[in-house]
Amino acid sequence: MPIQLEEEIFGLAVNPFTKSPEMVRRYTLRNSKGMSVSVIQLGAIIQSVSLPDAYDKVDDVCLGFEDIASYLATKSAYIGGTLGRVANRVANGEYEVNDTKVKVTKNFQDKYQLHGGFVGFDSVIWEVVQKSEEGVVFRHMSRHNHEGYPGNLKCLITYSLDEENRLWVRFEATTDRSTMVNISNHAYFNLAGHGAGAKGLAEHTVEIASDRIVETDGDQIPTGKLVSVDDTVYDLRLPVLIGDRLRQFEDRPIKGYDNCFVINDGQMQKSVNKVAKIVHPPSCRVLEVWTNQPGMQFYTANNLPDEKKGDAPMIGKDCIHYSKHGSFCVETEKFPDSMNHPEFPSISLEPNEKYLHEVMYWFKVEESWKCCCNDTA
Repeated sequence: MPIQLEEEIFGLAVNPFTKSPEMVRRYTLRNSKGMSVSVIQLGAIIQSVSLPDAYDKVDDVCLGFEDIASYLATKSAYIGGTLGRVANRVANGEYEVNDTKVKVTKNFQDKYQLHGGFVGFDSVIWEVVQKSEEGVVFRHMSRHNHEGYPGNLKCLITYSLDEENRLWVRFEATTDRSTMVNISNHAYFNLAGHGAGAKGLAEHTVEIASDRIVETDGDQIPTGKLVSVDDTVYDLRLPVLIGDRLRQFEDRPIKGYDNCFVINDGQMQKSVNKVAKIVHPPSCRVLEVWTNQPGMQFYTANNLPDEKKGDAPMIGKDCIHYSKHGSFCVETEKFPDSMNHPEFPSISLEPNEKYLHEVMYWFKVEESWKCCCNDTA
């Protein structure tokens, strides 16, 4: 049975470049297994991922909003958004190429650039150039010197869903002059359901095939070192319970995971490999992450509102309150601040080259977990 594609109007948003209002559409891909994925033109955002659990209960496992205004109001959290041109951090908002200093915008407390600058890929309205059962293809032309980056960068993002509950995302880019590119996506997941919160996240186990992380300083800027995870809270080579691990961060400056894990031996791969597995035993839902990238930022929503401490709530779909430690992100990428560390995998792109980043989110239901969670059925 072919994948079904639905198109509908999602809302009206102001184009950040033309300052004119434009219609934003939502595209939903559905398979015969009861799984659906919705993406919108604003930020090429993953707005929803719904699938059944082992007991045929369908939940949306991806955080998101039902209106444009909520995405704009929570922009700093990058909920579901595309990150680019350069995901993650650029130290001091600058880098050097052939003894020439390139200055990019500093959108984080005037200290450094985060996730592409003030108007990153999460903020633009992407053009839809293809829509079929094969998937939806978004396009954006990032103009020369936008946010400080040289070159006209043509970007494509392809979202596709198959009958095996695999969500494929392909990022492609070409440029007309030497530039830097490191695109990713900031979807927040909770396999217990997007509204399950911190209690639901604590029930997950996580496993990441990584023996090193990118060391960072107090501002989360890489030092240039890759440090071993041996005998640390970052050793996730065997499954660990997220709730147990998060308690070990209580006395640390950063209250949870927000680290780039070295995967695929720190090298770009020709094909996708499995690099992470997250399981929610009570629902028997599983997410495997497969990618060709050398790094993956694992983040446990440490900066979402902590209402217990008086933070204003973030209200998502179904009027759910999205909160601190209530979801996780698995952002496949090259390492943060790579342009300032020649020893890191290069993020430079030349006019004769093509940037290709592939990631596959494989959602499964593992019946083998059912015996341990019959009491939740």
